[in-house]
Amino acid sequence: MDNLSDTLKKLKITAVDRTEDSLEGCLDCLLQALTQNNMETSEKIQGSGILQLFSSLLIPQSSCTAKVANIIAEVAKNEFMRIPCVDAGLISPLVQLLNSKDQEVLLQTGRALGNICYDSHEGRNAVDQAGGAQIVIDHLRSLCSITDPANEKLLTVFCGMLMNYSNENDSLQAQLINMGVIPTLVTLLGIHYQNAALTEMCLIAFGNLAELESSKEQFASTNIAEEMVKLFKKQIEHDKREMIFEVLAPLAENDAIKLQLVEAGLVECLLEIVQQKVDSDKEDDVAELKTASDLMVLLLLGDESMQKLFEGGKGNVFQRVLSWIPSNNHQLQLAGALAIANFARNDGNCIHMVDNGIVEKLMDLLDRHVEDGNVTVQHAALSALRNLAIPVVNKAKMLSAGVTEAVLKFLKSEMPPVQFKLLGTLRMLIDAQAEAAEQLGKNIKLVERLVEWCEAKDHAGVMGESNRLLSALIRHSKSKDVIKTIVQSGGIKHLVTMATSEHVIMQNEALVALALIAALELDTAEKDLESAKLVQILHKLLADERSAPEIKYNSMVLICAVMGSESLHKEVQDLAFLDVVSKLRSHENKSVAQQASLTEQRLTVES
Repeated sequence: MDNLSDTLKKLKITAVDRTEDSLEGCLDCLLQALTQNNMETSEKIQGSGILQLFSSLLIPQSSCTAKVANIIAEVAKNEFMRIPCVDAGLISPLVQLLNSKDQEVLLQTGRALGNICYDSHEGRNAVDQAGGAQIVIDHLRSLCSITDPANEKLLTVFCGMLMNYSNENDSLQAQLINMGVIPTLVTLLGIHYQNAALTEMCLIAFGNLAELESSKEQFASTNIAEEMVKLFKKQIEHDKREMIFEVLAPLAENDAIKLQLVEAGLVECLLEIVQQKVDSDKEDDVAELKTASDLMVLLLLGDESMQKLFEGGKGNVFQRVLSWIPSNNHQLQLAGALAIANFARNDGNCIHMVDNGIVEKLMDLLDRHVEDGNVTVQHAALSALRNLAIPVVNKAKMLSAGVTEAVLKFLKSEMPPVQFKLLGTLRMLIDAQAEAAEQLGKNIKLVERLVEWCEAKDHAGVMGESNRLLSALIRHSKSKDVIKTIVQSGGIKHLVTMATSEHVIMQNEALVALALIAALELDTAEKDLESAKLVQILHKLLADERSAPEIKYNSMVLICAVMGSESLHKEVQDLAFLDVVSKLRSHENKSVAQQASLTEQRLTVES
């Protein structure tokens, strides 16, 4: 280290004199010292004040330039040296050197800038100000078709520099995207896919950029899908495949890229992985099985990609996914059920699947998870059943297959996601199915659980679905017995509260159900309607200019219906309903205006 001190002193003198031979000797000595102990040598360099001299040595025509850039690259491996490099004014001359024709100078300059940018806001800022990124991207474009090893090494360094420059910095990543880095990197990957180091750099860069929404369109306009699938097929190492997966997942959020990946044959690769790994309990294999099956489900979220894979229910992919459901592997059961839920996004697919026995498979799966079951599998299977129950023609078939009984087994679940899907499935099944709605509406255990969930304030979804199912039981059954069960269980107040929901559809469902209660069982429900302040709420809904036309209409229908109760009638008289209703006679909506006239007559006659 004494030797190093002498070198630094000597370097100060020769840097000024510019005697190339002795300068080169000093630089070699420094590089050797950095190789032996980088941190300590860097500290000595910083303490000696020599960094400031380096900027004058970074000149294109000097034979020592590459070595100076190499020393800067080495010292900048230490976090504490990055800001001093910026403060010493090294960025601008380094960026100027990016215009050099000398390959070694370019290589060391790229390394130096990349290391200074690593995790350093100041370094990135200085490179940004000096316009370094655009020059590097231009180099990548002009050099990308040359495949000799020295050029590939330079390309790898330049990719690494851009990565360090923009990593976890959205505005710099957006800048690179605007400069057109994505098509350049995709071309690079296509040409150099045999080069492991360069490929890895491209993948990390894609992974960073793909997180940005603005990158997706640029990616979709390249042949990234084709290149990634080609690369995937030749990888056998778990780590490499994992890197590819990390890029594919954010890319596959884009519907156009989903379709491109399907067309490029990614699904076949994923199915093969599942087949290879399904019986293995090795940690890497379990992880890869999960990633592959999750990605498969993600590809099915795009309408076009999903329909392409469904192939009218005859497709190989659809059949393979079906075979996951009876498997003993929880991850595959989950992926299978989620895939079915995704296939079940249009009536044609739903009808085909129900006609071909999918309901029985899903019910068997649910049966295996009733006691201490896997919550994610329960949730996924219920999601699939809910979607399948949407087409009108499927409802009766699913009811006669025993779906309600299978679903009701989960009534005791304490898991909100399962509760939410259970409620949605039942609501879909009883839509316009009077008999099923009556049967369920008289099920005291179900109704009591619904009333309990109507108060689940921590879980708005469960609360909303419980209210909607209560209302649906009345609306579709039109049954006195159902209304009595709901009154006995304390459900009326929840329907009245539902009429004040911020969602018009829920308000409407509540008002229609309440009108049926008033028409069929007013005496039974009278006290509950009174204590829930129904009349005051209806007055508010009619007086509020923001209420939708159908809400005003159904509120007036309900006012007329409750007039049959003496106590509620008195409440209507006490509030100035006539004023509010007479104003609505001139409402722009014809149905509202007509109902206002009828309601006004009724209020006048009864007053």
